[in-house]
Amino acid sequence: MASSVSHASLHKRQMYNIIDGHNCLSEMRIVMLGKTGVGKSSVANTILGEDVFKIGHTVYPGTSECRSETRRVDGRDVTLIDPPGLFDTGRSEEKLEAEIVKCITECSPGPHAFIIVFKVEPFTVQEQEVINKIIEYFSEEAFKYATVLFTHGNQLDEGETIEEYFHNNHLVSDLVEKCGGRCHVIDNKYWKNNQPDDYRSNQFQVKQLMKTIDHMIQANKGSCFTNEMLQAVEKLRQEEEEKIRQSPGNKTEEEIREEKKSKEFQQQEQLEYQEVLKDRMPLRKQTHQPLIGPDS
Repeated sequence: MASSVSHASLHKRQMYNIIDGHNCLSEMRIVMLGKTGVGKSSVANTILGEDVFKIGHTVYPGTSECRSETRRVDGRDVTLIDPPGLFDTGRSEEKLEAEIVKCITECSPGPHAFIIVFKVEPFTVQEQEVINKIIEYFSEEAFKYATVLFTHGNQLDEGETIEEYFHNNHLVSDLVEKCGGRCHVIDNKYWKNNQPDDYRSNQFQVKQLMKTIDHMIQANKGSCFTNEMLQAVEKLRQEEEEKIRQSPGNKTEEEIREEKKSKEFQQQEQLEYQEVLKDRMPLRKQTHQPLIGPDS
């Protein structure tokens, strides 16, 4: 069983800024979830305000490996983690688990938020499978930390809101309800240059999205989502940092961070994480019991 990471130690590291008159985290980690082709990478670029994630324009669209990028957004550091094809029907279970491990290591000690991305299009079995996979790997507790975001907003009728669009779709309505009513819409292609106070404007929608996430984090008392796997990764990460501190040379905190960023260190770290987590994924599936609990 994984040793629990001190919740107090996680909270001590949280820093706050005053943004639009509200006390908000000065840094946040957000994981993008959704099937390949819904525009997760484009959404990430829109939120961060620059093209840092590569967009697929090939026969096989989508991110090829788990990536994370950090940029300043509205006065705080926002890290977006973009996992590749977590919900690809053509990806084997072994590869799927490997990508989840990568995602977990990128967002340790845990994400403050999930953004579940769908297109404005008919809700099919594949969309339901996205929801099933989230429950399978994270349990329904993840929805307490999640916001639903629709792309291709230009498909909405003139004057139509996203809430009006899915009003009669019980599957979508139930999901949004599980996510505390949190739902937004953008269009990575057609809403780039619209007036900033226009509903059909990415600038307007991203600002509202970040406000929604801030309010959600406040409702969760500043905690991040965690589970047994995330706790195991964070414990190992803290142990590795302590090893560096104890090594000869009296390294500063900045030097420790730089050493952890080195390619060789990250490769070794990834192997150790996979070794720690490899037996937990099958256990999660065999028992079908949630291994998760909020970091409160």
